[in-house]
Amino acid sequence: MSDQKHHSEEESYFDDVEPLENDDTVSKTELKRQAAQFQKLGLELVNLSPANLATISLDTELEDAVTLARNINRKKDGYRRQLQFIGKLLRQRDTDNIEQSLAKLKHQHHESNVAFHALEKARESVINEGDDGIQRLVEEHPALDRQKLRQFHRQIKKEREKNAPPKAFRELFQYLKEAIPFRGDN
Repeated sequence: MSDQKHHSEEESYFDDVEPLENDDTVSKTELKRQAAQFQKLGLELVNLSPANLATISLDTELEDAVTLARNINRKKDGYRRQLQFIGKLLRQRDTDNIEQSLAKLKHQHHESNVAFHALEKARESVINEGDDGIQRLVEEHPALDRQKLRQFHRQIKKEREKNAPPKAFRELFQYLKEAIPFRGDN
């Protein structure tokens, strides 16, 4: 006996099923992908510092879920389930404001990194290039005191010769940080 069904070509199992007018069904794979995206968004919220998390407007239920996840040991299965729960809560909400706030925080972080690296570069030019680096830096930022920069240069050179703690090295960085305005500073 054969397991094959014998039907004429005109007969079909789906003859009585009418096509849906708005076939907006989402595949199971797409649903899983969306769930993973919301869970990843939830993980970003959990990993934020308390100060940064406070800048994002969350409703009480979502905020409590994020706070609970922060307190759970990350190696336990409850942490994974809590992230899934946060993902579920996010799926039920409009997350545009949350995503925009996270993007703004990332942008601020990037700007502060750029400013930090620019300060380090300025400090290195004072230390390594001496008067030429100082001259270029004073031309770019007239608020800087040329004499003070030369004094830092000499102090750092002496510290390095004596293998002393880098006190002037740190002080130069702080001076530059206070004297040079950067876009990343708020």
